[in-house]
Amino acid sequence: MRRALRAIILFMAKTDSGASSPIVALLKPHTKNLGGFEVQRLLPSIEAQMVGPFIFFDHFGPASFPPGEGVDVRPHPHIGLATVTYLFEGAMMHRDSLGSVQRIEPGDVNWMTAGAGIVHSERTSPEDRASGHRLHGLQTWVALPKAHEQGEPSFAHYASASLPEIALPGVAMRLIAGTAFGQRSPASTFSPMFYVAADMEAGSAVDLYPEHEERGVNAIDGELVIAGEALPAYHMAMLKPWSTVRIEARSRAVLVLLGGSRLDGERLVWWNFVASSKDLIDSASARWRERKFAPVPDETEFIPLPEEPRPTGTLL
Repeated sequence: MRRALRAIILFMAKTDSGASSPIVALLKPHTKNLGGFEVQRLLPSIEAQMVGPFIFFDHFGPASFPPGEGVDVRPHPHIGLATVTYLFEGAMMHRDSLGSVQRIEPGDVNWMTAGAGIVHSERTSPEDRASGHRLHGLQTWVALPKAHEQGEPSFAHYASASLPEIALPGVAMRLIAGTAFGQRSPASTFSPMFYVAADMEAGSAVDLYPEHEERGVNAIDGELVIAGEALPAYHMAMLKPWSTVRIEARSRAVLVLLGGSRLDGERLVWWNFVASSKDLIDSASARWRERKFAPVPDETEFIPLPEEPRPTGTLL
């Protein structure tokens, strides 16, 4: 199903844009209001369920919060994935059922591996809430290979100073996870992938070489052009596999590069769960309903299980 859909997308891209176009699909954001700030959701989508192992992609903000207000994502569970949080502006407090308590700031990475199950919350700290603050960043999910989707949960924080920086003329990049441009991030990953945040000066360019099978380019801000084709803000271009693609900035621009190898089969996505089988999602749902997940210490709130039916097939 997934490979057939990609073939259709590739055919449509060649028909609409010409055989030489490096863009095989253009993912449009779906805007969601999460109570005081907007999220631009790109994955999963009709055009693509995944880009490499990335199965969920949210771009939130930039949002301004007046004194006394902030983000309160109550404790909720995950299975079968790793959450990856990266900020451009602001700060958040992460807490999870392992007892982790970690503040994340711009340039840092929070990597939480759910495996068989973990619970976490994300909130604005009391200090930031009291003074008012801005928030801008990314929340992505990386689907785990079958060999790891029922593994032990874990949490790791990587300070910005520990992440490789890649400098090209007019281009500054930070390698969030995986391998790219001859560098390797210290973040522990479970399949071949890359995740790069880039800041480009007006008139600069970067060549993305065919190091990984599936690749996406997400425009955070500014005017970007991919091999002569404009990439609108908040959109993501899926690129032709195994080709060198030039990305140019017509103005100062912020973007994200991501992707990797295809995962070992399709995945089901329902609520906060990712799994290779419906049985795993049903089991996790029952555990959450019966309050059998380990709780986040010192937190009593939680997000109830949704009422909508669980999936019968892959969500595209």
